[in-house]
Amino acid sequence: MWAELKSHERMAEPARLCVTNQKGGVGKTTVAINLAGALNDRGRDVLFVDLDPQGNATEGLGLLEAYDAEPPTLLDALVDPEGVPREEIVYDHEEMDVVASNVDMNAAASTLAAEDDAELRLDRLLTSLESDAGADVDVDYDFVVVDCPPHLGAVTDNGLVAAQNLVIPALAEPTSKRSLELLFDYVGALEMDHDVEIEPQALVANRIENTNAADEMLEWFEDALPETPLYRVRKRVAFQRAFSAGSSIFAVEEENDMREVFASMAETLDERLTSTRLEVSA
Repeated sequence: MWAELKSHERMAEPARLCVTNQKGGVGKTTVAINLAGALNDRGRDVLFVDLDPQGNATEGLGLLEAYDAEPPTLLDALVDPEGVPREEIVYDHEEMDVVASNVDMNAAASTLAAEDDAELRLDRLLTSLESDAGADVDVDYDFVVVDCPPHLGAVTDNGLVAAQNLVIPALAEPTSKRSLELLFDYVGALEMDHDVEIEPQALVANRIENTNAADEMLEWFEDALPETPLYRVRKRVAFQRAFSAGSSIFAVEEENDMREVFASMAETLDERLTSTRLEVSA
């Protein structure tokens, strides 16, 4: 489908994706970076937002200096979404533009709690960045990928409300059952509070091992979310090598079979989320 699109066809607005799981250690940042890389590999312009106060994605995209940068930072932009110039928080990367995290984000939960409409700050910031993209920078984003912290709360709420499309990394182990149940209970409450619909668009079974327990969990994933595409990602050292190089696996010379998995995910998300967002220039 997308190979047949003409060059003059553009999406009317970016499709937003929130990569989240409140359980740590599931490879959330690896999934976020490589999904963004896969979308870029398809020719899509991507804005990557690192909401995690730990800044793992910022480091994994080779922007560690941004994590220790002086204000104004991402936190300042969340407090005043229209008041921080984009060049202060948006960094260039060969595969995508990056809104870098910063050490100041460790105070984000308490800072945002004191603000009105705290859960809507990222939505306002993204709207500002998207609408301002054509002012001084020739950018028309197709996708926004938001990497959330590995816990629920005010910062993750911002990612969920702003994106409303979930990409959920989970380990193929029994502990994932409870974490997914908690996540969906939490999302349901957030939907009611803000009158939004937050939909799972992809479930990523990450770091799969060849065990009976893993096989059983893969079956459980399919039964629990039968309408959500399931992607199977196995352990590969190529992910760590790409992280160390400050890129996704799509920007390195090394070939590996997991590129096909992320390419398939990007293709499906492209089709599911952009079919109603295309506009044809006159």
